[in-house]
Amino acid sequence: MNLGKTIFTQLVEFLPIYEFRQCMERYNGNYKVKSFSCWDQYLCMAFAQLTYRESLRDIEACLRSAQQKLYHMGIRGKVSRNTLAHANEVRDWRIYADFAKVLIGIARELYLNDPFGVELEQTVYALDATMIDLCLSLFPWAKFRKQKGAVKIHTLMDLRGSIPTFIRITHGLIHDVNFLDAIVLEAGAIYIMDRAYLDFARLYRIHQSLAFFVTRAKGNLDFKRLYSHPVDKSTGVQSDQTIVLKSFYPRKGYPEKLRRIRYWDAKKKKRLVFLTNNFILPALIIAQLYRCRWHVELFFKWIKQHLRIKAFFGTSENAVKTQIWIAISVYVLVAIVKKRLKLEKSLYTILQILSVTLFEKTPIFQALSDTEPGENMGVSPNQLNLFN
Repeated sequence: MNLGKTIFTQLVEFLPIYEFRQCMERYNGNYKVKSFSCWDQYLCMAFAQLTYRESLRDIEACLRSAQQKLYHMGIRGKVSRNTLAHANEVRDWRIYADFAKVLIGIARELYLNDPFGVELEQTVYALDATMIDLCLSLFPWAKFRKQKGAVKIHTLMDLRGSIPTFIRITHGLIHDVNFLDAIVLEAGAIYIMDRAYLDFARLYRIHQSLAFFVTRAKGNLDFKRLYSHPVDKSTGVQSDQTIVLKSFYPRKGYPEKLRRIRYWDAKKKKRLVFLTNNFILPALIIAQLYRCRWHVELFFKWIKQHLRIKAFFGTSENAVKTQIWIAISVYVLVAIVKKRLKLEKSLYTILQILSVTLFEKTPIFQALSDTEPGENMGVSPNQLNLFN
């Protein structure tokens, strides 16, 4: 008997299909589509991410080899590389961007109370961007250098659970600091960023929004010290000062007081200088918060190593953005599954298991945990009861 659902089908059940249809209708995704719907496209691309497919031909070969299982996996249309290539080319990437944002909202609620290294009640965000190099002759829209193309993934990450909350994909020429203009600031939240985002007018906008920032100062910062506060140098904090800016344009951009903290990192043998508008938290906590910014660097490293965002299935801007957004949604989906099933395994381990078990008809909890066959498996809802 053909009992049970494939692991891929069970994984898809964690996706909010109603919200996907809303995203699809918002951009007329299925307009004049007869057989291969946006949902089919999403599932095929998600399959490619989960199983590390390298090309459209690769996707086609793998899915056609399991033709009899596709209908039960939710893929209704006929899978072919030409159809999938056309879908990636013409169907609005914003469908998948909006759906990824829906999944991000779900994941943030699940990880709301997770620790991130510093005990704080406020929401703490880290800002950064990563570059994906492209061939300019194949991707002429991705302008970066004279003979080199690139896209940038600008990311705002909630450090609780390492969930990206806002992402913007641009070509490589867009400077990181412009990302601050696109963020909807949250009062009371703390935004951690490196020196690439040091623009005093934009930082003052964060201050006026009743939010806080922590960033690093540049070596040529011209300032006037107003006060010095006592510090415990054994913690690594060398000084804690209240300052104002002296240069004309920086002071025009940020006319109020700033807090300057010098910190000695004993592990890296390096002196760090931080700027913040938070005068309440201890200086050591400010230094520890900046260290937590590396969560977003680890996120970029993780998705580049374990998701398909460095080799693309299409060369148009729409195809590239579609693939990146679906990759991000798969990352968030795995994070949701990990939390809802209360799994102890890392996201990397879960992805590795999924990559080789998607066609198996095993309970997903059993496949992703250390549960032995027969434990907590329950009864299939399709199984008839022989004895009443």
